[in-house]
Amino acid sequence: MTTSTPTAEGLPGRPSAAVRASSFLHRHPRLRLAGLLSAPMLWLVVAYLGSLAVMFVTAFWRLDTGGFVAVLDRTPSLQNFTELLTEDVYRRVALRTLGIAAAVTVVDTLVALPMAFYMAKVASPRTRKVLVALVLTPLWASYLVKAYAWRTMLAEDGVVNWALGPVGGRGPGFGVAATAITLGYLWLPYMILPVFAGLERIPDSLLEASGDLGGTAGRTFRTVVLPLLFPSIVAGSIFTFSLTLGDYIAVKIVGGSTQMFANVIYDNIGVAGNLPFAAAAAVFPVVAILLYLALVRRTGALDNL
Repeated sequence: MTTSTPTAEGLPGRPSAAVRASSFLHRHPRLRLAGLLSAPMLWLVVAYLGSLAVMFVTAFWRLDTGGFVAVLDRTPSLQNFTELLTEDVYRRVALRTLGIAAAVTVVDTLVALPMAFYMAKVASPRTRKVLVALVLTPLWASYLVKAYAWRTMLAEDGVVNWALGPVGGRGPGFGVAATAITLGYLWLPYMILPVFAGLERIPDSLLEASGDLGGTAGRTFRTVVLPLLFPSIVAGSIFTFSLTLGDYIAVKIVGGSTQMFANVIYDNIGVAGNLPFAAAAAVFPVVAILLYLALVRRTGALDNL
């Protein structure tokens, strides 16, 4: 009778490093979440916050043009900010930019509300899909194509003057109004989509209850729909306001001699080559959008998105 010695083939082996790491992360969900977010957070810190930090530091330098060759002086100075705050031209451009951004936001809100309401509450499901596709279609076209299309329509021999001619009117031509119209068209989908999503979340039963209690359509919209829709309007306004603040191409195409603050930044980079002054000017839209976000945060709208 022969006996066999037991071998280790039937015994479970030691788990691999990958299995041990997986088990460890499974027991520590917070560490697993930190690992998943580490790569995008590192990219955010290096690419976005890092570039903002470099821009902010550069804003305190100055370009010395006193000699034959411009020399970059890295000595910290407030000269660029002082010039921006004391020169009347920069104050006018800043106020004009804020006014255009506010006008674009208001116009887009007024246009988006009835369109989004019809899409969400009136149109059939099949029609709603078609309308959503039509709203998204302009986003597929090139920015320059849409801007130059408006330039063609607003020109002296354009379709706007042709349409207003029989009633004795004229189009706005090129200028502030043309810039606001063009930017309002460009950013309109960014207002319609959040408002449409907000309206879809409002139950139809609320509208029916308001009507049963004697509320008119206008009163129902003011007292029921608008308060519930306010966070969505704020979300859309963040897009329209911030995108307008940073735009410098549309005003070059349809603005005539009008300038916005982004043009000051662009001209000092590409034409004058004054990077420190351009960096100081770039602080203005950053501060403006941060103040706008702080303002809407105080309303509590961002907490209800």
